[in-house]
Amino acid sequence: MAQDSPDAEITLREITRDTVRTICDLKVSNEQTQFVASNSVSLAEAHFSNQAWFRAIYADETPVGFVMLEEIPKEALHFLWRFMIDKRYQGRGYGRKGLGLVVQHLKERPKASALLTSYREGKGSPRGFYKKMGFEETGEKLDNGEPIMKLKLT
Repeated sequence: MAQDSPDAEITLREITRDTVRTICDLKVSNEQTQFVASNSVSLAEAHFSNQAWFRAIYADETPVGFVMLEEIPKEALHFLWRFMIDKRYQGRGYGRKGLGLVVQHLKERPKASALLTSYREGKGSPRGFYKKMGFEETGEKLDNGEPIMKLKLT
């Protein structure tokens, strides 16, 4: 069980044969399921994409979340495709710290100047979290109508 302490060390780790089931078992709350695909679906999509970069989010030695980016380095495009913290671990700062590690990862990439994401509106939407993290509305929308937000990295 992850520590309840805000001092827990947050890390991003590769998902292995030994950890994949545990990562797939992480779930958001019922009201949040409309906003993010399950980790098993995300991992399946990642394995059929040449642009997917994904990691498990750990608090100390406990897996608490999942992140997946779409990265197209030639276009300097970095899109937060999936981001979730298990319902048991929300509200402890793990999401904020995990996303901070993603930003740190991107700042080490050549030409990375921004991280884009999108969201669906409604109760439980991640929009408020992204705004707190510094993302700003772009005024653009994806083909499916989801508003796009942008976090400047430079």
